[in-house]
Amino acid sequence: MARILIAEDDEPVRAFVRRALEIDGHEVTEARDGAEALDILEREAGGFALLLTDIRMPLMDGIALALAAAPQFPDLVILLMTGYADQRERAHGLEALVHDVVTKPFSLADIRAKVAEALAAGPKRG
Repeated sequence: MARILIAEDDEPVRAFVRRALEIDGHEVTEARDGAEALDILEREAGGFALLLTDIRMPLMDGIALALAAAPQFPDLVILLMTGYADQRERAHGLEALVHDVVTKPFSLADIRAKVAEALAAGPKRG
């Protein structure tokens, strides 16, 4: 199973996603925003198979996080989440860095399937 870092400012969503991924045996670490997630990535020297990040967050959003993390950690698979159509459009040019964008709201089965698919595909770069 994989080590996964979740960056999500909405605590109930973060807890839901954590539980969903732990069902599949993944080791999950949580961050409340992009800045905290980047600190964790740098402290752990990458150390994660997947970064699952919301796009819209305070301090550092998910797109800024993806742009900062991708060059430093080329083996990291990045999966974005958003509930906003305009935010999904902002991610449009990031196909070389980001595996996919998951639209909220999603079910337990949806997020588990998207994460499994992203992990099976591997990193976009490298």
